[in-house]
Amino acid sequence: MRNVRGGGGPRGGAARGSGSGRTKAPKATPGPAGAPVERPARRSRLPATARGVALEVVRAVARDDAYANLLLPVAIRRARLSTADSGLATELAYGTLRRRGLYDAIIVEASGRGVDRIDADALDVVRLGAHQLLAMRVPAHAAVGETVELSRAIGAHRATGFINAVLRRIAERSEQEWTDLLLADETDPDARLAIATAHPLWVVAALRSALEREGRGAELPVLLAADNASPRVTLVALPGLAVVPPELEGSRTHHSPLGYVSPSGDPAADPEVAAGRVRVQDEGSQLAALALSRARPVTAGERWLDLCAGPGGKAALLAAEAIAGGATLVANEVVPARAELVRKALAPLGDGIEVRTGDGRTIDATDAEGFDRILLDAPCTGLGALRRRPEARWRKTAADVPELAALQTELLESAIGALRPGGLLAYVTCSPHPAETREVVDRVLASDTVATAGIRRVDTGAVLAGVVREPLDLGDLDGAVQLWPHRHGGDAMFIQLLERPAPEAGPALDTLRA
Repeated sequence: MRNVRGGGGPRGGAARGSGSGRTKAPKATPGPAGAPVERPARRSRLPATARGVALEVVRAVARDDAYANLLLPVAIRRARLSTADSGLATELAYGTLRRRGLYDAIIVEASGRGVDRIDADALDVVRLGAHQLLAMRVPAHAAVGETVELSRAIGAHRATGFINAVLRRIAERSEQEWTDLLLADETDPDARLAIATAHPLWVVAALRSALEREGRGAELPVLLAADNASPRVTLVALPGLAVVPPELEGSRTHHSPLGYVSPSGDPAADPEVAAGRVRVQDEGSQLAALALSRARPVTAGERWLDLCAGPGGKAALLAAEAIAGGATLVANEVVPARAELVRKALAPLGDGIEVRTGDGRTIDATDAEGFDRILLDAPCTGLGALRRRPEARWRKTAADVPELAALQTELLESAIGALRPGGLLAYVTCSPHPAETREVVDRVLASDTVATAGIRRVDTGAVLAGVVREPLDLGDLDGAVQLWPHRHGGDAMFIQLLERPAPEAGPALDTLRA
């Protein structure tokens, strides 16, 4: 591969996984003698257009670590964009963020300078222009002209000449031609995939490892392509609160019995969504909650726990399921602000749901009563939701995984300690990374502790077979389930059910693995 200078391209760090993947420029630029010169403050007067909204989101992600999937809908409503312009803003923002590593490498080649030597605002503008030129059917003159105007809107007047020149250079080649140029000297298969699909190299390696454990390593290119596709918006109708309208019967999701595809580009405009009876929720997340709630009939009086409940999506579905069966739910969240989001998410279900703010690693010591069912949706890298969280692939590095795995291990040990005899536990991550999934479960079950004594795996695939509308094509993972976007249409959720057998009793489920 060519010598890509700077830190944002595949060779410079983002796709190689050696750094955070972020390409924010320093707050000062060097003067003629090398001394830092403070940038003058710029006023942002972005137009209320699709491009203006997209740039607002891209800048917020780069500057403030904002989450695009949370910020974009708000920005679209504030700008009062039409349906068509809302779609354009979404594609511009998500596409630019999702393929940032590839675009940064192209920008380095086209500009002759590393991204760390490009003004941060100018870099975000060029990224937005690059996406229009390389991945959208926008005429080159319109993409260049409108993008240069955006730079003026944010006060980057001195950079307009640079932005114009770089975009015109980018327009000289197609995306495939640029990719071929970047791949010219690269022979490593994973590195080539990382460049071509705009994934950090460490992510490509982790996904390959996860697929190979199922004997499906050849599917890696298809999976990476699925990560770059815009996901459909799926909804869940909470049991006891909402009913799918007859006209939407044909829009039901393939697997979740409670899900359907949103008929609108803005589901927040749906009165059922606004009332909290219907929620925006990925089908994989729905199945993770239903694997626990529908593994066996609910006995009135059962006590359930959502250990890491923020922001409250799965907690709402679990609460509805618990209420329908006469059980109660406790929702725990360690971050106070996220605990407040959980309260808001649960508000439509009534006042009988307890929301706690506490460290999930000590739940076994702080709750003597214990629980009959526990959902542990553990904090993770989020590699399973790269379609919906376009910037997520550039936020984490391989160095983050051991720390997260240690936290996941502590949380699982604590959750097991709080599980009553005969109780069920669902260990869930929105990541297929082996170090966050199978290896965490294996490590905890192999530990010689009183809490884990007798804990055994439940054949989660067999459980889900009795839940889903259509069969799931699953690999053999010793009782665990790994969902995939390219196979199942939802996020890559990992689900492992565990059971603490009741004393003097046989298996509570006929799906137990030895």
